[in-house]
Amino acid sequence: MKISEVMRPDDVLIDVSAASKANLLQLMSNRAAQVLGVDRSDIAGALEHREKLGSTGFGAGIAIPHAPVEGVAAPFALLIRLARPIAFEAIDDRPVDVICLILTPPGDQAEYLKLLSAISRKLRSSETLKTIRSATDAGQIYATITMCDD
Repeated sequence: MKISEVMRPDDVLIDVSAASKANLLQLMSNRAAQVLGVDRSDIAGALEHREKLGSTGFGAGIAIPHAPVEGVAAPFALLIRLARPIAFEAIDDRPVDVICLILTPPGDQAEYLKLLSAISRKLRSSETLKTIRSATDAGQIYATITMCDD
């Protein structure tokens, strides 16, 4: 699955302010609900449930919150670069500043895992992260994350 199939240029937000992990999850839930036409509380509940299973903070300042959500018709991704890193209970205990939200329809585990794998591969690239962190506009980030799309 190509990242460009689940993320539009408008789904990249830069210099977002979030006071905490909980605040960030709410901000992402609100944005995804607007784009997808899904109830915000369904998204927030699914993300909170997933985080209780274990943090989606992958280390190196990256988090990839992900969950299947009732009402989501097709896979969706939202990339956020924070203005300031926040604590996220990541595996390396470092604060995060690059977050990619992934929402999928329930029951499509294979596509869900392919998308999670594709995005995590992109975000683990030091060159990709360098560009995301130094980009002056969201278009640069979108071009980088979708370049050589799998």
